[in-house]
Amino acid sequence: MMTSRPHADLSGRRALVTGAARGLGASITRCLAQAGASVCLIDVRREEGEKLCAALAVEGHEARFVELDVRDDDAVTAVIQDLEHDGWPVDILVNNAAVDVTKPIEHLSSDEVTRVVTTNLLGPMYLCLAVYRRMVARGEGHIVNILSTASNRTWTEAGPYAASKTGLRAFTHTLFQEAQRDCIGIGVTGIIAGGMETPFITERFPDADTSKLQNPDIVAEAVLCALSVPATSAMAEVVVVPRNEPSWP
Repeated sequence: MMTSRPHADLSGRRALVTGAARGLGASITRCLAQAGASVCLIDVRREEGEKLCAALAVEGHEARFVELDVRDDDAVTAVIQDLEHDGWPVDILVNNAAVDVTKPIEHLSSDEVTRVVTTNLLGPMYLCLAVYRRMVARGEGHIVNILSTASNRTWTEAGPYAASKTGLRAFTHTLFQEAQRDCIGIGVTGIIAGGMETPFITERFPDADTSKLQNPDIVAEAVLCALSVPATSAMAEVVVVPRNEPSWP
């Protein structure tokens, strides 16, 4: 694991990260906590999420875990409302949770397509709907949506994934433009991440050449960098890929 050198002091800020229990989400959560933020880990993996929370607490960080399936719009709204009522308004939202089904389109089921698109596209949109208006009311905040090289260039057996990430990129661009209009204190950033050595890849492709994948801590540092930009500037989109990334540009 890389040692994070924070570019920003996030002391007093509250950051919610989805898909936070492992992989890139865990790297982002650690990075934000090390920069001083209080963190809320959102995931469907309770055991792994609570274990990471406990580890962060031992290190002196404030962390809480909430089990949540981002596909459930009512549950998303309820969690954000509960956090607000608990005196924990979300200052930083990182939409990271994502799934994939690696199959040719002719073999996909409608349930598989729905699961991928709802998790990767509708889930982040639900969270943005719940959080953005509250950020506007407070006059500040930052939303980071984790995208993929698949939002720019697709490949075989990635139809639903590419469609969901392309849609999320378009939504992120729109949200950026509306934030420019609605509230100069709100940042919106899309992070286009290339292949990473995380369970997202290694569990589905156990024979993958990990030498061609990047450390997720690199992408987590890019998130922190985006959060460090002063209100007079904006980091709308960042591309972070391995040197030998085959799917970019």
